[in-house]
Amino acid sequence: MSAPEAEDGALDRVYGRRFSDDDASNKAEIWGEIVGYLQRFVVPGGAVLDLACDRGDFINNVSGAERWASDIRDMSRYLPEDVRFVQGNGLSLHEQLPNDYFDLVFMSNYLEHLASGDEVVAQLEVARKLLKPGGRVLVLQPNIRLVGSAYWDFIDHKAALTERSLVEAGELAGLETKLVIKRFLPYTTKSALPQSAWLVRKYLAFPLAWRLLGKQTLYLGQKGAP
Repeated sequence: MSAPEAEDGALDRVYGRRFSDDDASNKAEIWGEIVGYLQRFVVPGGAVLDLACDRGDFINNVSGAERWASDIRDMSRYLPEDVRFVQGNGLSLHEQLPNDYFDLVFMSNYLEHLASGDEVVAQLEVARKLLKPGGRVLVLQPNIRLVGSAYWDFIDHKAALTERSLVEAGELAGLETKLVIKRFLPYTTKSALPQSAWLVRKYLAFPLAWRLLGKQTLYLGQKGAP
């Protein structure tokens, strides 16, 4: 077995234990509502990349002229035919995908799995290379300042990030910070609330609730002109 195949299998074991098929189905329903909110950050008619896409909860719901997805595992079976899937390590995607091409690169609950802060910066640098001038990076990220010790309840969490370190990492990667919502979504889909599409819809429409339940930060960075 090759190293990539071994890593693929190890990740499948972790996520297979963490999320059942029923969990995945519930997540997909919830993400339909989340993406409905995030669509405002997508350039109409733009090219969108979901980096570390997992089962494609974001890319399956977002609208774009071109939809691309990548993951270190082969997740193509979960994606519709019009999504272009590229299997690969996120840290070297600029060697596999067109540079200066995408209008939006999206990452959700991914950066904490990288080995260090240096790798977080490197990953954001890769995202910047993939973006066309004026393109954006949108990151949804658990915030250890808000989550506390529960951040380490997942064995594959390695890099601890707050809204401030996320901004710093983005700026070190050459991105201009355009928006930071410190408290956005609850920590995980296993959180107490919300647990259904209609509750998520109500939650997103009521930002005051974010202050109580929000444990994930939303970050928007932009690539400048060449």
